[in-house]
Parts: sequence; structure tokens; C-alpha cells
Amino acid sequence: MSDLPFNRHLTAAFTELRKDLIHEEGPRISTMRSYRFAILQYDPADEFVLRDEVQRLATDLVGHGWRVLALDLHKLLVDRVRAQGPEWAQRVVALERQIAAVHPERGLNHLKSKLAPLIEGEGGLAAECIRLITEDQDRHPNTADRTLALVGRAGSLYPFFRTSALLRHLDGRTHGVPVVLLYPGRCEDRNGVTGLSFMGRLPVDHDYRPRIYRGGA
Repeated sequence: MSDLPFNRHLTAAFTELRKDLIHEEGPRISTMRSYRFAILQYDPADEFVLRDEVQRLATDLVGHGWRVLALDLHKLLVDRVRAQGPEWAQRVVALERQIAAVHPERGLNHLKSKLAPLIEGEGGLAAECIRLITEDQDRHPNTADRTLALVGRAGSLYPFFRTSALLRHLDGRTHGVPVVLLYPGRCEDRNGVTGLSFMGRLPVDHDYRPRIYRGGA
């Protein structure tokens, strides 16, 4: 039994997600069968409670004959940084410290400019997610209806990451596998439209097509 606090909003969101995944007619996390994307939003302070809920969901799905593919954005970025070689990372960090000592904001912008090509665009982390999903489906063909790709650890990429762009680049390239992005942030409703603020700090972004399962404020 976990010692983590119970969060009824998060538990309800996962219960609803599970119900929509294990549907008699196939996954129903979206109103469009050809667009199997969803977002599960949660308060960043509930990161460890979220991981407990993820583990319960994964165990439950596996027990029902599913496979769960965990896509760790933090690990994917670290692997990409390491692939640049140790000297690259040392140079970037050294220059960032030098600039930040005089102009902290410029130092951060320098770091963003170096990390952006590894994170953003079609060749960024979206490409890594697509590669892993494709490799999984090559090994296990015809299992899209019983496979879940969970994209997590997005919070570790703050403030270098925009999740709406990631989902756009994944669209149409995930072999029909349901993809759920675990989103640390805040929801805001305006004129009947739900927007999301990444980590509760960035400006609210309304550029989201996927269904949003709300597990936090």
C-alpha cells in the first residue's frame, strides 16, 4: 500500500481514462478513431502521486492483456545530450554560467538555443517517441488496440518545452496506438474552451486538440 496522499481528482481522472481505454469497441479516448491522443493534466505538486496512479493503471492494463509503453521525455533528452559528446555539454554549460553571471536571462536564452534543436520540431523529441512506438509495433504487429503509449516526465523539461507542438508532430505517425501525455500544469476555462498552463507558470495555451482528463485544478 502506498503512503502517498489520496487525490480524488487524480484518481477520478485515471478511472475515467481506464474506462475509455478498455472499451468493448476499442479505445475511446478521443471522439475520432483516427486521432488517438489525450492529455491527463495534473498539479505539478502531485508528481509522485501521479506516478503511483500510473503504476496502478499499468498493472491493471497488463492484467487485461495490454502492453504499456512508457516514453520518458527526461531520459530521451538526456540520451540526446549524451549523444552530442561530453565536450559539447561542457562547452554549453560553461558558456551558460559565464553569461548568466552577468545577465541571468541571457544565460537561460543561450541554454534554450542549444537545447531547442534536440527538443523541438519534427526532428526533436517527437521523433524519438515515434521511433519507440514504431519499433514496438514492428515487434508486436496488430496490437495497437491493446497498447498504450504514456508520455511522461514532461515537467523535467521546463522551461524548454511546449507540449502542444509535440502532439502535433506525433499526429498520424503513431500507428494507431493510443497516446496519453501526462501534463503537469494548470487548467483554465475561458468562453467554453479549456487551456493549459505548463507547470502552472507559462502563459495559458489553448492550442490543444486532444481530450483533456482533468486530474488537478
